[in-house]
Amino acid sequence: MSESMNYDVIVVGGGPAGLSAAIRLKQLDPTISVCLLEKGSEIGAHILSGNVFEPRALSELIPNWQELGAPLKVQAKDDHFFFLTEQSKFRLPTPPQMHNHGNYIISLGALCRWLGEQATNLGVEIYPGFPAAHLVKGEDGSVLGVKTGDMGVDKDGTPTDQYQSGIEIFAKQVLLAEGCRGSLSELVIKDYGLRQPDSPQTYGLGFKEIWQVDPSRHKEGLIEHAIGWPMDHKTYGGAFIYHAENHQVFVGYVIGLDYQNPYLSPFEEFQRFKSHPKIRDLFEGGKRIAYGARALNEGGWQAVPQLTFPGGALIGCSAGFVNVPKIKGSHTAMKSGMLAAEGVIEFLKTGENPYNDLLKKSWVADELKAVRNIRPGFKWGLIPGLVNAAFETYITRGKSPWTLSNHKDNESLTVAAKAQTINYPKADGKITFDRLSSVYLCNTSHDENQPIHLKLRDSDLAISYNYKFYDSPEQRYCPAGVYEIVKSEPEPYLQINAANCIHCKTCDIKDPLQNIQWTTPEGGSGPNYGGM
Repeated sequence: MSESMNYDVIVVGGGPAGLSAAIRLKQLDPTISVCLLEKGSEIGAHILSGNVFEPRALSELIPNWQELGAPLKVQAKDDHFFFLTEQSKFRLPTPPQMHNHGNYIISLGALCRWLGEQATNLGVEIYPGFPAAHLVKGEDGSVLGVKTGDMGVDKDGTPTDQYQSGIEIFAKQVLLAEGCRGSLSELVIKDYGLRQPDSPQTYGLGFKEIWQVDPSRHKEGLIEHAIGWPMDHKTYGGAFIYHAENHQVFVGYVIGLDYQNPYLSPFEEFQRFKSHPKIRDLFEGGKRIAYGARALNEGGWQAVPQLTFPGGALIGCSAGFVNVPKIKGSHTAMKSGMLAAEGVIEFLKTGENPYNDLLKKSWVADELKAVRNIRPGFKWGLIPGLVNAAFETYITRGKSPWTLSNHKDNESLTVAAKAQTINYPKADGKITFDRLSSVYLCNTSHDENQPIHLKLRDSDLAISYNYKFYDSPEQRYCPAGVYEIVKSEPEPYLQINAANCIHCKTCDIKDPLQNIQWTTPEGGSGPNYGGM
């Protein structure tokens, strides 16, 4: 029989939203008990973001954050926006949403660790290495709590001598702050019908590397964004280069997961970007010291689901509050957590949770509504998308009487027989790298003997459908080399190298038939990003 614990509130996820919610709960009522579960080995272990940080929500949550030593050190200085062709680089006017005066270039993982300290000081109980693997429901269908994953189970599902059953944790409210495409969050959205069928969430896959560069090429506080090459004009994507402290540069690329060509490899496109003749000079003689990848929400305001459900609420990227044109989501995620905390306090008093209304009346809603039509406009291509973005920004100023619709990313692929193959250049080991050497930098760890956490709903479809019609795109969209087609007699088969997984969630999103399900592995497994 499972052990059990009881709290007033459970927060699932130790990112910006979850920590902000926990802190705000304790600020509003120091007497309530708050438990925060984090699947990573420590707070910040699974946090990956660009990150140019807007401190608006932080200043509301902890006004004296500077006195308390929050790790916001490098102020944004110059904003540059470029269009790339294969050989050239052209400066464009910086869109107003991308002006970063007053913002900071930070490690979001470091900020989360600092927020974790603030939460602990207020009495929040934080348990890293304990993923919430299951929902606990009552007879009426409401969520009563969560159950953590079992430990010490071998790959066949048999308990070993290290076996420990998961713990059931009960609460009056459960706040799901799992980040983009959270496994429990997706179950809740489906089970309680929180999202309308015509308002799907859409996603991008973001890559990031940290480089130690030649000091003569470093310009602390410089922020650069680029569109164009290596993407074709049908595919949404763009790059960032942020000059942080200590002669470090954060470089990354985001590709919309609505791309059409099954032969496209987002990882290889990122590596190609760094090889551009106007880009690679920055990295010559430098050293790559970190790598990671993570899916991110791009659906905007129209993809935000109903936020409350019987027993709890969705916050942060579990719901999807990224401002895509601004290329930011941490500040909106934090504010959503703060508002959810206010809703919970009201629920504990009256039995009614006003979180949905609080969010709709907040600056988060104002900000996201104003840009809701910009990302969807790129479904028509790069140039029409830019024209639409300019129209929405400068003419209607976000007040268009219409809202553009989203589409499901897993339905966008062209069959392989009608697609153009792509021959990517071999990695040079200096500026560009292969996936396996990149995964090594993620410090990812999974016990080889634990059950595979990447489940196929129907194992036959991997070959009869994905391989037959799309030449197994999972081989290419996975940024960690998890999926591999082994061509042996008599039939090829899909090999899942789950130990490589860096928890990006792309497979859970992009698989054409949604046949791959990402589930929580054993506690503490996955990447350990440290400075990301």
